[in-house]
Amino acid sequence: MPVRRTASPSSPLPPRRAGRRVLVLAGALSMALAPAPGTAIRPALAQSPAPKDAAAKDLAKPGSGQPDATAQQKQRIERLDAELKDSTAAQQRLVREIEDIKGDRAKLNAALLDTAVRVRDVESKLDASEQRLLQLGREAADIRESLDSRRQVLSEVLGGLVRLGRRPPPALMVRPDDALQSIRSAMLLGAVLPELKAETDLLASELAAQERVRQETARERDALAELKASLADERLRTAALIEEKKKSLDAGEAALVNEKNRAAALAAEAGNVRELMERMETEIAAARKAAQEAAQTQPDQSPAARLAALKDPGRLSPGMPFAEARGMLPLPAGGAVLKAFGTDDGYGGQEKGMSLTTRVEAQVASPSDGWVVYAGPFRSYGQLLIINAGGGYHILLAGMDKITVELGQFVLSGEPVAVMGRGPQLVSSASLGTAQPILYVEFRKDGNSIDPTPWWATSESEKVRG
Repeated sequence: MPVRRTASPSSPLPPRRAGRRVLVLAGALSMALAPAPGTAIRPALAQSPAPKDAAAKDLAKPGSGQPDATAQQKQRIERLDAELKDSTAAQQRLVREIEDIKGDRAKLNAALLDTAVRVRDVESKLDASEQRLLQLGREAADIRESLDSRRQVLSEVLGGLVRLGRRPPPALMVRPDDALQSIRSAMLLGAVLPELKAETDLLASELAAQERVRQETARERDALAELKASLADERLRTAALIEEKKKSLDAGEAALVNEKNRAAALAAEAGNVRELMERMETEIAAARKAAQEAAQTQPDQSPAARLAALKDPGRLSPGMPFAEARGMLPLPAGGAVLKAFGTDDGYGGQEKGMSLTTRVEAQVASPSDGWVVYAGPFRSYGQLLIINAGGGYHILLAGMDKITVELGQFVLSGEPVAVMGRGPQLVSSASLGTAQPILYVEFRKDGNSIDPTPWWATSESEKVRG
């Protein structure tokens, strides 16, 4: 007795030995039921292909109701006008929102932090949706492969059934001389039908799985399109809020330009990051002021005062000491850890930080409160951002395409500070074997690299937010 396998819609089965037996038995059945000489009977699968879809022909006829080119162009113009009106309305709402919070640092920071959280959430949903689409694609490919592999077996079985329907076995009571042929046909049918039923059940389950995958893929693509549109709106809002915050900075534009030029000159002269930090915080006015404020900050140690400070988006100093924020800081961007602290760096040393893969043009946020003491390109780091978190701690972020904060600016935990590019920016990324953008994160204490792992939050509820 042949062994029957069960199949689920989500996991199509490969061709089975039972399929070969069905092929052999179907051939024998066809020979047993072969028509008399001179009778021309063609199996259904050998017939000429069906004509083209009549409905398609009807649509091509004049006057069939198909919109002509003029009507299609009119519909397209109307759709573009509607999209333009929606975009204009959204921009006007954003302008009004900016006007309402202009000059109010706390409201501006609160809006920026809220938008950053929404951007991060949408980016996470996009990652999940894209992974789901990849899984559905692989599942659909497996189903198609399984169906294609049994195409020959199924065509032979169906051909045999067609012949059987056209020339059924003779009845014993009507034609006793055909008794032997009837017995042979009954034996063949008894052998074929169980296998045929198993093949039919498997085919039905795979077709049902194929339809389910098709429907789920369509829904996932629609959701992905909506998420991308939402992300574009949130990024536009973030850019507007960042621009407004830049305008509200106390430093004059001319002075800031001079500071940036001086910082660029120091970056060209500095031999390493430690030397860069030391020179920036002693020779650049904005960075020196930020370092002095970080050194003089003494947060209130009472739990009530600390909680109130963390909830105040208008604060100008860290809500809690960086050393006490272990297990509470959010990752600067969503993504998988590509290289952890202390692993082999591929050059005979160890990694002094950690590397994360991110989405294309992903938002990068500050892990903690702190002052920007360097923002610009630096050697093999590409775009480098250094944040003084106080207490001798510094946070280094590298690999971004664009930095959106200014030298000397105080940033909050979770505040957008940079944007990733469309591929790796770091020179050291060549050995990592990925085309995705890579964000490098390094924590330093008194100039020495430390493991950042203990500082990252283990759940969303524990993250420090402004």
